Amino acid sequence: MGPLTIEKDVEALQFIEEMTRNADVVQQNVLAQILTQNAETEYLKGFDLCGTTNREIFKSKIPVVTYEDLQPLIRRIANGDRSPILCAEAKLIPTTKEEFDRGRKLLWTLPKHVMNLHVKGLDQGKALYFWFTKSTRKTEGGIPARFVTTSIMQTFFKTEPYNTYTSPYEAINCPDVFQSMYTQMLCGLYDREHVLRVGAIFASSLVRAISSSTQSQQLIHDIRTGSLNPKVIDPAIRE
Repeated sequence: MGPLTIEKDVEALQFIEEMTRNADVVQQNVLAQILTQNAETEYLKGFDLCGTTNREIFKSKIPVVTYEDLQPLIRRIANGDRSPILCAEAKLIPTTKEEFDRGRKLLWTLPKHVMNLHVKGLDQGKALYFWFTKSTRKTEGGIPARFVTTSIMQTFFKTEPYNTYTSPYEAINCPDVFQSMYTQMLCGLYDREHVLRVGAIFASSLVRAISSSTQSQQLIHDIRTGSLNPKVIDPAIRE
């Protein structure tokens, strides 16, 4: 870390240093925490761990499995069985709140601090990121089921500064791909003089966004006239 490192990056960079320097210990602690929280689940009880959090015992007793191996248990959860089957918290796929919060912190907040260290002024402008969500459905047992990226998108802007991104929350959370893509592109072009970086969660989304620029004449028309493509009918977006 050099003298130009801004204060808000220092803590994150120190955290990365600590986690990578002590990666083995960190992983042992995370595993121990998971095993402790889920010791009474049906799945772990089937391997007779006897409450141990020892990594070597875990590796010797818990096999590597495929989705097909777990599918009968997942189906029971989907059908409404709320007993602790795969994890202590009833989940269709065991992404617990603790894991979600940990993943969100590492995935969304740490990379930008590393980039700030190497690219001067990157945190001063805005980002045109193409983000998309899918509608949440419910299983036969009433459990909400959705993509993890949708969960992240629907909570991300509650903790991150909204004005650092050009894509409106309403556009990101519109399940119609065309309306979402068009509006995000429109807002990014409108705010183009402040955009310093462009990206997407998946490379395919960025390629799709570039392909959508074939709508350039309509986008230019909308910016010049302050209007919105009539194909965009989502009430929240239009408002």
